[in-house]
Amino acid sequence: MTPPDDTGAGGRPARAPGTRRLTEHRLFWPAAALAALLLGNVALTHDFFAVRVQNGHLYGSLIDILQFGAPLVLVSLGMTLVIATRGIDLSVGSTVAIAGALACEHIATAQDPGSLSTVLTAVVPALGVAVAIGLLNGFLVARLGVQPIVATLVLMVAGRGVAQLITDGQIISVSSSPYKMIGGGYWLTLPFAVLLAAALVAATSLVTRRTALGMLIESVGGNPVASRLVGIRAAGLLVMVYVVSAVCAAVAGLMISSNVSSADGNNAGLWIELDAILAVVIGGTALTGGRFSLGGTVLGALIIQTLSTTIYTLGVPPETTLVFKALVVIVVCLAQSPAFRARLPHRRRPAGPEPAPAAGDGGARRQEVHP
Repeated sequence: MTPPDDTGAGGRPARAPGTRRLTEHRLFWPAAALAALLLGNVALTHDFFAVRVQNGHLYGSLIDILQFGAPLVLVSLGMTLVIATRGIDLSVGSTVAIAGALACEHIATAQDPGSLSTVLTAVVPALGVAVAIGLLNGFLVARLGVQPIVATLVLMVAGRGVAQLITDGQIISVSSSPYKMIGGGYWLTLPFAVLLAAALVAATSLVTRRTALGMLIESVGGNPVASRLVGIRAAGLLVMVYVVSAVCAAVAGLMISSNVSSADGNNAGLWIELDAILAVVIGGTALTGGRFSLGGTVLGALIIQTLSTTIYTLGVPPETTLVFKALVVIVVCLAQSPAFRARLPHRRRPAGPEPAPAAGDGGARRQEVHP
């Protein structure tokens, strides 16, 4: 038996198995892309990694990326579970707008906008409406068999109109310190939005990876027929993931409206559903369902937010921002595609001289040719 060849192109040693396993890990390329973007920003802004303490709070470009990327992380978190079941949720942007509009409308019309009780009575109904939206999406998909892209497209369009009806087409401004805490406040020197997003990501990871829930979600998305035959209640799981997606979007909507102390039913969360889908795909979760990666989704969301920061730093014109972002996302997706990397040209080892025939082989051939 011939031993395996340990040499690579040009006779050089091939990559070590450990290096190969590292580059083939699903989180390697998203992490490498994020690191490349961060290092690129250092070339543009020398103090990009600088973090300073001011008034007991941490400030810096890295802190800003985490704070402004927290809403996208939450929306992408819920989107990951939906995509893992072979679905899609296009209504998350409208849910963001509805949640922010409901909360700000309640606070603006309250007698005491700055009280904690007013904020709580504004947040709870916003989350309750999000649960209703998730139940409706899940019912359309799981019970009525409507295609997920169609079922959620209905609320993507109608939900934006509902948000504008709540605000009467105006931007509602609020002045409430407790509400400002959700998206723009600090706790333990860090932005509260970052801590809240990290807590929800950790809780979701704990539930899906330390219990059988994650395996059930992957089985429904990977092979719905087989999961049904083994007794998995796919309908209940589908409804649950759409509810989780809507609640995550509602919390993101509260963060966004809190950070700017206003609600804009027309622009709040606009196209955030597309960024969330991109974050999930960049993180290594396939749109065909099955296995999912929450860590990859977080990296994908941070990549998109860092990319936005880089675009603003470069001074790219607003009309070309989306094109620039699309090109970078395509490059990242191709870099982590095994099929694409397999098609890249590689240097081949030069062919050596043909080995001489063993003794007796030539005579045997001559005897066969000339009996």
